[in-house]
Amino acid sequence: MASINEIQDEIIEEFSELDDWMDRYQLLIDMGSELEPLPESDKTESNLIDGCQSRVWLVCDEKDGLLNFRAESDALIVKGIVSLLIRALSGHKADEILQSELYFIDRIGLAEHLSPTRSNGLLAMVRQMRLYALAVQAKQA
Repeated sequence: MASINEIQDEIIEEFSELDDWMDRYQLLIDMGSELEPLPESDKTESNLIDGCQSRVWLVCDEKDGLLNFRAESDALIVKGIVSLLIRALSGHKADEILQSELYFIDRIGLAEHLSPTRSNGLLAMVRQMRLYALAVQAKQA
């Protein structure tokens, strides 16, 4: 299994091949469309992320100490963003997630090309994933 940083480096490489931001948005949309849709039973108030302008549901399953995230959004670009976060963080242990620095967000220029509300949503998604990791870590202790 690749480390969180190795996955981030892959993401940076994929985006660096595209100079135009319209192409990068299209890549994000394509990545989001590959996310498995969440079952309706997971689209609950408690799985909805606060701080996102669009609706984003995030679910975390823990198995054998590894966290696996699933998500869905009603906005195409946001769905792409959450798919990148899932790709980077899913399948790792809670402490790895908590210690990781998600540098790919700045390196691919995502932070500067998002509207302020989408940037807040991105931070809210990262925060929620870290909260899940903290909860699992506390449960294991």
